[in-house]
Amino acid sequence: MGKTSTASKNKYNAKAYDQLRIIVKKGEKEQIKAHAERQGLSLNGYVNKLIKDDMQKEQG
Repeated sequence: MGKTSTASKNKYNAKAYDQLRIIVKKGEKEQIKAHAERQGLSLNGYVNKLIKDDMQKEQG
């Protein structure tokens, strides 16, 4: 992958996605990541699932 490919992906991601930054204590990221992987999810997928599930709980 060259610079053009990376630039294109970054441009698309900026248009298509919002980004959130979460801060956890030192060492917790790896624990959370390992837990997500045990669930068959990436760290990003795990956080998104938690948010979606919590929002759905509120609706019904």
